[in-house]
Amino acid sequence: MFDQTALNQIAETLAAHYDSVFYVDAESGHYTVLVPTQILAELNIPEEGDDFFEMSRANADKYVHPDDLKLALLIHDKQNIVESVSRNGSFSVTCRLILDGNVVHIRHVDMLCRDRKHILFCMENINDETREKEAQLERLQSVERQVKLDELTGIRNYHAFVDLGRTLDESIRKVDTGLKFGIIVCDVNDLKLYNDTRGHSFGDEYLRRACRMICENFQRSQIFRIGGDEFAVYLTDEEYEIREELLENLRRESYANGRSRSGPVISAGVSVYEPSSDAKFADVVKRADLAMYEDKKLLKSGSPANREATATKVEIPIPDGRKRKLDAMFDALITISGGGYVFLNDLRYDYSRWSARLVDDYGFESEYMYHVGKMWQNYVHPDDLIKYNRIVDSIICGTGDPKDLSYRARRPDGTYVVLQPRAFVLCDDEGHPEYYGGIIIQH
Repeated sequence: MFDQTALNQIAETLAAHYDSVFYVDAESGHYTVLVPTQILAELNIPEEGDDFFEMSRANADKYVHPDDLKLALLIHDKQNIVESVSRNGSFSVTCRLILDGNVVHIRHVDMLCRDRKHILFCMENINDETREKEAQLERLQSVERQVKLDELTGIRNYHAFVDLGRTLDESIRKVDTGLKFGIIVCDVNDLKLYNDTRGHSFGDEYLRRACRMICENFQRSQIFRIGGDEFAVYLTDEEYEIREELLENLRRESYANGRSRSGPVISAGVSVYEPSSDAKFADVVKRADLAMYEDKKLLKSGSPANREATATKVEIPIPDGRKRKLDAMFDALITISGGGYVFLNDLRYDYSRWSARLVDDYGFESEYMYHVGKMWQNYVHPDDLIKYNRIVDSIICGTGDPKDLSYRARRPDGTYVVLQPRAFVLCDDEGHPEYYGGIIIQH
């Protein structure tokens, strides 16, 4: 018995990942369009047809970039595609299209359905993703980035902070009565510990995650990396007025990370410019720095913000009714899995079910497990772990993009493979995350 509401939600969530999905009979080639194609709308492809492979070959030279035409024909070669998905379950490639005179980058993801008689042909527009990578490369190569931007995090660096200080010192000397600003100094805890025990690549990712955490809290302020593990926030206008609220949000998030050991813990202190006593910008920074160290002392002395504080968690077995609902939703998800690994976690009880094939491939104890999230982290490549935790946390909180979740996982023989989950979150009637699940594609 399927939970129809859950099935609809899951189908809509997975459809949101792709710009087109074709359901194709592997033997006859007969196809049905499950997700109407947006990318190739101008071709007016029928919603149903007798030979998907012939239709694809006939249209390829109309929209595929000339340099990628050979690849496109290979992708839609019936014998090649059937052999590939039968052997691997799924595969993906990227190529370029020419639409309305513009180059569009797309990713093909083809998956064998559970009945092994049908194939899902999916197309995903990755133009924004490609452009962002190109933009990042351009920024990395720019002189401005070398001089004023921090290479590790991409935000302003210490040199830019010094320039800001010079500008503000000029305003202070002119006795600018309208000058109003604040400074928050942040220190990322335990960076040295991570560098010494996990390696500098792990420490670098920890810093990047801390930087994103600060940037997400202070979205309209200038943020600088002013030292190895120190950041500064220059507050003006609206965020200056609500600085205490924003600082409290940062501390609350840091406290939660410390309790769950799932993210950076940041000490922070704030100060504001006082015209009657501050002769220079450095005076404001010094007070913020002292306030930050006071916050750090509180962390170490066992205050509520102490990252070592842990909550006592009473494990309550999942009720039979909840387990039956989990099974029904899992079965619904299996029907549209396309051959990928399937997982579904009841967040309320931290109880999950996983595909039997994944259990066999990775040596799990059972298809059903409590707290499997902690165990699964042992399989994630150490260099990908912080990114993995950050994105999973953000997806469950409703702020992350599931398309960003790609990481390396270790198989029992010690080799690593790239996994790309198509994840979703289902919320209860009050909007709280209740189920987290999806389909994992192995590349």
